[in-house]
Amino acid sequence: MVDPVPTQSPPAVIEELRAAADRVQAAEAAIADHGEDSVEAAADAYRNATRLLDSYEDSATGTGDFTAYLQFQTEILALVDSLSDDAFAADAFQRVSDRLDKRRLNEADFEFAREQIETAGEAVDMLEEREDAIDAYREARNEAKTERDELRDEADRLRDLQRLADVDLAVSTDPLRERVDDYNTAVRAAFERFRKTRPARDLFTLLDDAADRPLVGVDRPPRDLVDYIASKPAGTEPLATLREYADYSPSKLEHYVDDPGALRTSVAVHQTYLDRLDADPFCVDWPPAEAATLRARLDELAPFVRRLDSVFEADSGAAAPGDDTDSVTAAPADIADAVDPSAPIEAARRRLARFSRRDEYERLREVAVAEHELDDAEYERVASGAVADDLEAVTDAIDTIETALAETALD
Repeated sequence: MVDPVPTQSPPAVIEELRAAADRVQAAEAAIADHGEDSVEAAADAYRNATRLLDSYEDSATGTGDFTAYLQFQTEILALVDSLSDDAFAADAFQRVSDRLDKRRLNEADFEFAREQIETAGEAVDMLEEREDAIDAYREARNEAKTERDELRDEADRLRDLQRLADVDLAVSTDPLRERVDDYNTAVRAAFERFRKTRPARDLFTLLDDAADRPLVGVDRPPRDLVDYIASKPAGTEPLATLREYADYSPSKLEHYVDDPGALRTSVAVHQTYLDRLDADPFCVDWPPAEAATLRARLDELAPFVRRLDSVFEADSGAAAPGDDTDSVTAAPADIADAVDPSAPIEAARRRLARFSRRDEYERLREVAVAEHELDDAEYERVASGAVADDLEAVTDAIDTIETALAETALD
């Protein structure tokens, strides 16, 4: 579609980012007012004092465990002594020390201590607020970057659409379409014949090899299926036959294979993969790729389509799939493009590769892309300039977000 992809509006993203940055700065300022070291020391003292109060309140009060009382008093007084006089809430800890420095403690002493150190609890709150603010800032920044990246993708799409507006849709794409169709028709015919007449072992060796070539795009066959077909006598049967076998009852299957159970567990369980298995990875998409990309893929496909072509060798005298009148009525310059009846895929592949080197290829490909991408309403929108307005709005939004990202960057 021509309309921009729906995303969160840039002002909202920017507002959240600026608010998050302000929150971090406010949290940092609150800590800086008291000093980073002072606040951290107070927070540590608060946590340690709370732990001691919780641990010893029952055993160190009244006529309880005297050893526990001595241990508690020693630890709490040492904690207060370790706190510098200028630390945040140091005076509150000193009041606690003065109150607890006596021979017997009671619950009221512990309650007093808890009330006093709550002042130091503010140091913990300040540090936690800064941590939360930084997390929120990072999230807001990531959201802003995601929004910017989505808008960049949208800008690229709109630029492509603008370029399509200059394409002359009156130009016929038949010369390109015929070559792509010839190639694809030959590939599909060969693949189907391979599936029905050649040993499944040969087909899966081809597929396994093709899976190593990234430009081909073949999914690697399941390993247990490949191993079964490669090692069992049933692998000499065509794949179409093995699929029929997988539907047989165990008693019927015994007449066709040595190990019915192995066939059912190795073939029948992969029905989803086998249902999806077709010639498409060896075909050329429509519209085709840019010339250099197409040639690179056709080069990578070459050894595999030659192996597929082998199914036509026995029928070399018959008309090949996808054969057209070029081989009979073509002008002398096109004689080299004629489809070889014994190797129709390879001939069609070379014919398409040669055509991709002509200036005409990119012009026709652009027409094919425009026809594929745009319906009449969309084409009118592009031609009317509405897409140009969309592009301007998107690029302005990108600039606004990038400005906000730069202005809110924190050290």
